[in-house]
Amino acid sequence: MNNQKAVSRAVRLTRIQHLLHSHPKGLSSRELSELCGVCIRTIERDLIALQNELGIPLAQDGDYYSILEGYILPPVSFSLFEALAAFLALRLSLRQTDKNNPHIEKALTKIARTLPESLAKYMEAGIEAIHQKPANPEFTHLFEQVALAWTTQRQMKIGYQSLQSDEVREWILELYFVDMTGIGYSTYVIGHAVRKGKEGIFTFKLDRIKSAEVLDENFDIPESFNVTSLLSAAWGIVWGDEAEIKLRFSPKVARRVKESIWHPSQKIEDSKDGGCVMTLRIGSLLEVTPWIRSWGPDVEVLAPADLRNVFTQYAEELHRIYHSEKRSLKRCG
Repeated sequence: MNNQKAVSRAVRLTRIQHLLHSHPKGLSSRELSELCGVCIRTIERDLIALQNELGIPLAQDGDYYSILEGYILPPVSFSLFEALAAFLALRLSLRQTDKNNPHIEKALTKIARTLPESLAKYMEAGIEAIHQKPANPEFTHLFEQVALAWTTQRQMKIGYQSLQSDEVREWILELYFVDMTGIGYSTYVIGHAVRKGKEGIFTFKLDRIKSAEVLDENFDIPESFNVTSLLSAAWGIVWGDEAEIKLRFSPKVARRVKESIWHPSQKIEDSKDGGCVMTLRIGSLLEVTPWIRSWGPDVEVLAPADLRNVFTQYAEELHRIYHSEKRSLKRCG
């Protein structure tokens, strides 16, 4: 029974933190008691516990309580295996961005310190690579604004400049998801956004957000929103009308191709010559194209016709470049 009470209290303390962080103007002890289903006296004891036992910085204005922005989350205990998994995930995220993100650096350092010293010293040495990337205070501030808006489910007002426009347009964004992709070394946010004449679920690249402000208005992420389903056909972060892609790989790279699951939709069939043919269903050709190009002459686009034409033109351009260079070298010789 005592154990059940302890669990209930721990869950309630976590809920109070979330409620206060989600309501920057504060909540009264009565409102908290109603939301948590306990008496006001219990809430008052919980608020004291949050400050004294967990070190959560609270501000009080009369009967209203609020939590200071940037508060420290409760400590997390890792097993050796979990710490290594978290470290690898953060290292991967580090490779997926070309910016010096001090928050990734700090998170890596803290996780490295949970590991045995014999391993930690090598991991901490790898963290030094972050300093070789250019500092970007504006991006760091934007990263912080995104983290605050997402975790507290508060609207953001952003100024966004799309790739095809010189104009910075103002949007009101309800942020549903944050993701990172190695394509373009970029971080993206997905959510419901509104601007004059346009509304819907959109993806925004953080590098193209020119200004950001977290607003006081809260929102709820719809239960119908399923990011896994939304991005199931995407190669990275862009989705749309699905297209079937068919690629023929040479025998030289066939084994490497079959070693990985590049996309959930992939189907691979062996060819008589030792190569293989891969079939994919992708929601956008934009992100998969660089990956196809990375295989060079060891891949041939069989379908769709539009994509094959793109690669035909690409091959012709390469031929012109290197053929003209070859003639030039002969003349010089």
